[in-house]
Amino acid sequence: MNWKFWSKKKDTPNKKKKSATREWADAIVFAVIAATLIRTFFIEAYVIPTPSMERSLLVGDFLFVSKVNYGARTPMTPIAFPFAHHTMPLINTKAYWDGLELPYYRLPGLSEVKKGDVVVFNYPADTINNRPVDKRENYIKRCQGAPGDTLSVVDGQVYVNGKAMPNPPGEQMEYNYSTNGVDINPQALDDLHITLYEGHQYPAMTKESADVLKGYSNVKNLMPVIAPKAKAGADGPVFPVKDVSHVLLNGKVPDYKWNEDNYGPIIIPKKGWTVKLDSLTLPIYQRAIQVYENNKLEVSGNDILINGKKTDTYTFKMNYYWMMGDNRHDSEDSRYWGFVPEDHIVGKALFIWMSWDDNASFFGKIRWSRLFRGIH
Repeated sequence: MNWKFWSKKKDTPNKKKKSATREWADAIVFAVIAATLIRTFFIEAYVIPTPSMERSLLVGDFLFVSKVNYGARTPMTPIAFPFAHHTMPLINTKAYWDGLELPYYRLPGLSEVKKGDVVVFNYPADTINNRPVDKRENYIKRCQGAPGDTLSVVDGQVYVNGKAMPNPPGEQMEYNYSTNGVDINPQALDDLHITLYEGHQYPAMTKESADVLKGYSNVKNLMPVIAPKAKAGADGPVFPVKDVSHVLLNGKVPDYKWNEDNYGPIIIPKKGWTVKLDSLTLPIYQRAIQVYENNKLEVSGNDILINGKKTDTYTFKMNYYWMMGDNRHDSEDSRYWGFVPEDHIVGKALFIWMSWDDNASFFGKIRWSRLFRGIH
């Protein structure tokens, strides 16, 4: 293509014609710049690598994620190799230079993050690789709590401000059941999309599949597997007990008696909200205060010091969100690592443009029914 609009001067009869190599180089440079701008400020493609959102989103779903809906986040680590997130393919070196990091800024968007939105964000609890915020792993979950909300989970049901949240259309739970001695046809389990995930004792399924399975004559005692209140869940400690980087009053983390199915209540921080800090609230909010908002947090005896000043309150500078996977018993989410700060938000998942099943036969690998399906 002849990009004449790049040049302010008109062509002259004596002007030397560009070589084919120069024409290709110009076209490639323009394409890389255009694609980078589109990916940064408008829309970007992602693929689902894990089953944490099943059966709303499946492993192998390719998504388009809008940067416009919540407002595009300007690059925080601007010097980076195009099309590589944080690691260069094949050579496994850093794909960015962290010698220049810019402050967080977001362009105006169409809306705020809403409860029920499927959101892509940078993994906030990346304590091993110590990457810049915009170079941390991309996660996708559903927003269940917005800034200022009081959230709890009671027997697997999410409540926000005392009201039950609508359950996602593809939400899965683990179920336990027995039979009368006659095994269930494996094909019937496949048709109902019932899955036993690696490392799990019980199969996961949607409520609709469970209702169908319950009607089988050889199935008995089918019940969801719910961790009892005040007891440890199957996946071990949850946030904030799981966080090992606490600055503690009295030298220990309180026993909140929370698990993945019975959790909270917990207040999600909102910009401008002031929390009273004590032995119960400090473990919950200390990571946000210390890591996400860059304060020096210390404990001296029974005194809390923030940036060297004794205090018993803190006023948040950012909004935070609570994210959970639709596959409730196979999702590493806010129940295990806490809040997602607003500067970690990448964009809103819009629709599936391709879906690929690695476990299917050659002619069945494309899930045709999922192509160009909107995400709800």
